[in-house]
Amino acid sequence: MKLVATDLDGTLVRSDRTLSDRTLAVLDSLPVPLVIATGRPLRWVLPIYEMLGHKPISVVANGAAVYDPEADELLHSAPLAADELAHACEALRSAVPDAVFAVELDGGRTMVHEDRYDVGMWERTMDGRRIGPLADVVAEPAAKLLVRSASNRDSDEFLALVSATLEGVYEATHSSLSGLVEISAAGVTKASGVAWVAARLGVEPADVVVFGDMPNDIPMLAWAGRAVAVANAHPTVRDVADEVTGSNDEDGVATWLEREFASRAG
Repeated sequence: MKLVATDLDGTLVRSDRTLSDRTLAVLDSLPVPLVIATGRPLRWVLPIYEMLGHKPISVVANGAAVYDPEADELLHSAPLAADELAHACEALRSAVPDAVFAVELDGGRTMVHEDRYDVGMWERTMDGRRIGPLADVVAEPAAKLLVRSASNRDSDEFLALVSATLEGVYEATHSSLSGLVEISAAGVTKASGVAWVAARLGVEPADVVVFGDMPNDIPMLAWAGRAVAVANAHPTVRDVADEVTGSNDEDGVATWLEREFASRAG
């Protein structure tokens, strides 16, 4: 193993939104590079760096951007073009009249959303958010498009509807049970983001281990040489994983890494 890539929410981060002392110690002592691979926008990743003792590169917004915290810059970006955003929103609103939209700009430094878009309490306390009409939402390239239904549809069912409506032209996935579907440019996934970092480091996919819990993690689990799901993972994630470790609240990732590197040392 020459590279470790891990999702955050539901995988590494506990239900109380913290990282345990055990997990922090394991991550900070890894003998190989660490990559954070998350659906979170960039502004939501910054608090994680305040917990960690070092600053690993992050693949953010489901692979649409790669962030270097040391330089505070995007090393790589693969956004949706403005015309792609407009096309997707038009198609989705035709299929789902009560659909509401938001976008993540500049890797997620900024969010623009329609007035009816349901913003969580955590988001309401953060900077970098503005409200505007749909014309503003689709005005410039975005790391990802976010769509919700005002009728609070089941996440898996809503994802199936969105995917069918967009006919494979975009990447659609979800990373929560809140009925939110996340849309990226074609070919842009966590796998493409982690692959970009691995290539930059000269690491082959066979030498990468990844950890995840939700459908947006499936592409990178399928790409990597070793795929590990946490015990609380979505059933589709457990199905594609090579093995399952403890849950996020049981320090499952730390437990797996401790065991792996202990066996290598022995």
